[in-house]
Amino acid sequence: MAKKQIIIINGPNLNLLGKREPEIYGHQTFEQYFEVLKDKYEASVELHYFQSNHEGALIDKIHEIGFSFDGIVLNAGGYTHTSIALADAISAVKSPTVEVHISNVHAREAFRHHSYLSNRCVGIMVGFGLRGYDFAVQSFL
Repeated sequence: MAKKQIIIINGPNLNLLGKREPEIYGHQTFEQYFEVLKDKYEASVELHYFQSNHEGALIDKIHEIGFSFDGIVLNAGGYTHTSIALADAISAVKSPTVEVHISNVHAREAFRHHSYLSNRCVGIMVGFGLRGYDFAVQSFL
């Protein structure tokens, strides 16, 4: 049986995990956590990772893999609350998407309570820290 192809896509400022607001996001870099995930799912999933601070690059990546991958795990960062274009990209492709947020966005500033992406996604993981990515990958198995 072929391994599932799943990509984790992180948006703006998530390249600073481990340094950025550790009281909210923790001390581990995403690259460190990604290695843990790859090891955990080595037998069943080929995990890929992409991060960009640029909206167009995120959209281009979704277009590139969105007809061939078995799943997209997307933490769009601040674009979650602003990007109709990202929402349209999710709708335009066949690969199902799970939205992930490390923090509980509903316990934070009011502007973070709205997502343009949620109604385009098959599920949402909010407030579980980095484990939310693990739960999202599991949802595709």
